[in-house]
Amino acid sequence: MKLFYMPGACSLAPHIVANEAGLNVELIKVDGKSKKTEADQDFLSTNPNGYVPALVLPDGELMTEASVLVQYLADQKPETGLMPKAGEMARYRVQQWLAFVSTELHKAFGPFFRPDTPEATKEANRAHLNKRLAYVDQKLEGRSYLMGDAFSAADAYLWTVLGWARHVGFDLSPFANIQRFIGTVAARPAVQQALREEGLA
Repeated sequence: MKLFYMPGACSLAPHIVANEAGLNVELIKVDGKSKKTEADQDFLSTNPNGYVPALVLPDGELMTEASVLVQYLADQKPETGLMPKAGEMARYRVQQWLAFVSTELHKAFGPFFRPDTPEATKEANRAHLNKRLAYVDQKLEGRSYLMGDAFSAADAYLWTVLGWARHVGFDLSPFANIQRFIGTVAARPAVQQALREEGLA
């Protein structure tokens, strides 16, 4: 399998899950501006949408979308518990969190990375994020991870998105449980490995 990534982008989430599951994944770095890989290949020929993550399976099949890739990779090693079994309520809870992170947090951070975003839009998104993060913070009360004591694919995605806060000047200090969560996840060996492999540690 080949995972196309940009350092620190949402592709970090499937990268972490692959490491947690002990999967052998070839990492291919993509330049966000030129859309070229380190080998000077045209990334758009792999994913015409031009964004990461993109996962190419051994048979050449292409998969995209961080929330889907973390599930697919976790399911390759079901014994890890990164994704609970199909039919179990716990699986739907993890999927619920993945959808929440994707639609309520990931998308809301996007405008902060675009230089032409009006200040009014940033303010609206900041208010939205504060409201949603207050919800996450409350749900993390007394828990190490979103599902309790067990690390899941949703935690990898949440942690990745929360990491963007410091790059856009978003203040997470009001959220004590989120700050604790960030530290807990950061200490995991598979996470540290992913950061080293992306040149972020």
